[in-house]
Amino acid sequence: MTSPFLPTACPHDCPSTCALEVERLAPDRIGKVRGAAANSYTAGVICAKVSRYAERVHSPDRLKTPLLRVGPKGSGQWKEIGWDEALDRIADEFLSAEKTFGAEAVWPLYYAGTMGLVQRGGIQRLRHAKGYSRQTSTVCDTPANMGWLAGYGDIRGADPREMADSDLIVNWGGNPVATQVNVMTHISRARKGRGAKLVTIDPYRTGTAEVSDLHLMLRPGTDGALACAVMHVLFRDGFADRDYLTRLTADPERFEAHLASRTPEWAAAITGLTVAEIEDFARLYGSTPRSYLRVGYGVSRSHNGAAQMHAVSCLPIVTGSWRHKGGGGLYCSSGIYHIDRTLSEGLDRLDKSVRSFDQSRIGAVLTGDPRDLTSGPPVKAMLIQNTNPAAICPDSNRVRQGFLRDDLFVAVHEQFMTDTAQLADLVIPATTFLEHDDLYRGGGQMHILIGRKVIEPQFEARENHWVISEIARRVGAEHPGFGMTALEIIDAMLKTSDLGDAATLTEERWIDAQPDFETSHFLNGFAWPDGKFRFAPDWAALGPYGGMPELPDHMPPARDANAEHPFRLVTAPARQFLNTSFGETVTSQRKEGRPTALIHPDDLTALALTDGAPVRLGNDQGSVVVHAKPFAGVPRGVVIVEGIWPNTAFVEGMGINSLTSPEPIPPAGGAAFHDTAVWLRAA
Repeated sequence: MTSPFLPTACPHDCPSTCALEVERLAPDRIGKVRGAAANSYTAGVICAKVSRYAERVHSPDRLKTPLLRVGPKGSGQWKEIGWDEALDRIADEFLSAEKTFGAEAVWPLYYAGTMGLVQRGGIQRLRHAKGYSRQTSTVCDTPANMGWLAGYGDIRGADPREMADSDLIVNWGGNPVATQVNVMTHISRARKGRGAKLVTIDPYRTGTAEVSDLHLMLRPGTDGALACAVMHVLFRDGFADRDYLTRLTADPERFEAHLASRTPEWAAAITGLTVAEIEDFARLYGSTPRSYLRVGYGVSRSHNGAAQMHAVSCLPIVTGSWRHKGGGGLYCSSGIYHIDRTLSEGLDRLDKSVRSFDQSRIGAVLTGDPRDLTSGPPVKAMLIQNTNPAAICPDSNRVRQGFLRDDLFVAVHEQFMTDTAQLADLVIPATTFLEHDDLYRGGGQMHILIGRKVIEPQFEARENHWVISEIARRVGAEHPGFGMTALEIIDAMLKTSDLGDAATLTEERWIDAQPDFETSHFLNGFAWPDGKFRFAPDWAALGPYGGMPELPDHMPPARDANAEHPFRLVTAPARQFLNTSFGETVTSQRKEGRPTALIHPDDLTALALTDGAPVRLGNDQGSVVVHAKPFAGVPRGVVIVEGIWPNTAFVEGMGINSLTSPEPIPPAGGAAFHDTAVWLRAA
């Protein structure tokens, strides 16, 4: 009897990219969703959000048909129209903007609503074929990428399955209990099988910190200082692997001399940790050869994020833990894949002379900031797929202001009526990953996976690839990819990349792309011409923004607390949401409750606030109202607001990113979501 469970892969912006098995109850309906037990990384474990995906794909709130705005922008007044009319309107607006202002007046915008290489990347093909304004994607990983790349020369690391062979796992700046549950699977194997210890380094007591053997609760934006003090102890107390350093690093003597003044006492004053906490952790790390450093994105969410990532990434270099199985570390595996995306993204039509807008600065772009527009025309027409900038991007008051321009046409291709869709002129319904074909790669693991369509599209939803191809035909864009199906593009990409073909991958389900041990652990050298790790990176080669420390150091955050803004705000992920995905499902909403500010009880008392009281958080960009919750697992002077809630979930209708800054993180840009200073008062 044929199994009702069909294989696919999770498309969401989580490093796990889980291998899934989905129960198909009917041609258009699913039941249970489970992890693939045969996949060595997923190992049958998936998050609760995806396990209840039937609630999302069959939600009555799914967009059902194309909608045309008939009232003022943001009024919620729509009328249903047909697909041909919707596509014709988009094409006409694009052609009109191009005719009057030039092709750069059109700005297609996308991001990580799906991580599938075909359905996500096709909008790039349209962009490049027409010469529309380009996009510099900075909302998530640019600072982290630059920080890791600065020393290693490539974005890869030890096989994450090796955590099961570790004696110490250091979870630095991540909360995998909430954001990457598979990490906990492999940590659990190490703890049960080897008695391994888990250390979490994070500014508040997360779910992962609660189950750790040790939690170092440092002040936000001080990770670089802690890393330097730990390495000071490693050198001072004989834990540095000097043979490894001599063979595989550039100028370790200079680095050691630099660290001489970065003592635990120096770092304690910066981080808020005690000298004993720093010393004890340093000795634990240095005395454990099989120590695995798992670095999360939280390290890089400050103005000093790239500098902090680089400093933290130096730890396994100093101890030489890369020499051991279960040692070394990982930030992201993106460098292990060699998938040719020329066809899917139209890279053969890429013209780098076309201007590129920083995604994190969309508010400035849409309100005509000359620093962003340079000498080009204003943005007059947009198609948005796979992203919700009205909620996720910094300075969201200004983002909203830009979207409300009467002279800007915006079409949003979405599954639900998001904050961004509510501000659009035209909304068209999109498929979920279960309703189309796509190709995926892991970020925190090592597999390439194919996701074949499991069910027919709900209502009138259409896949991204089809929409892009139909618009391309109407605006005169030419490229072979527009005349192919998604599956044909997947097949061609695999063949061009020497990865077999779509039929074989469908049969085998995934490809394990992890390099051999020596390559994964950089034992044959790092990805620089001299093969040596760089303690002193060439930051200027990585991006245009200066101010980086020459050697690993404490680079002060840009928006530290002061007399006017005495609290540091951290906008951490919520367990039941994934960015703004799942915020539309009833179960996730119920489990999360409402937007809440976690505040130390002593700070609440000082502010004369009580549990559940409305509290206003503000700075010079605006203010938001949330409800207070006393929480002893946060330092005094720090406030945590978890989750990117819909703006409408907040008391006054504007979300937490009203308070975050769009100023770029050096050296190459990025959004400093955790580098925000605010005042607090009773609402």
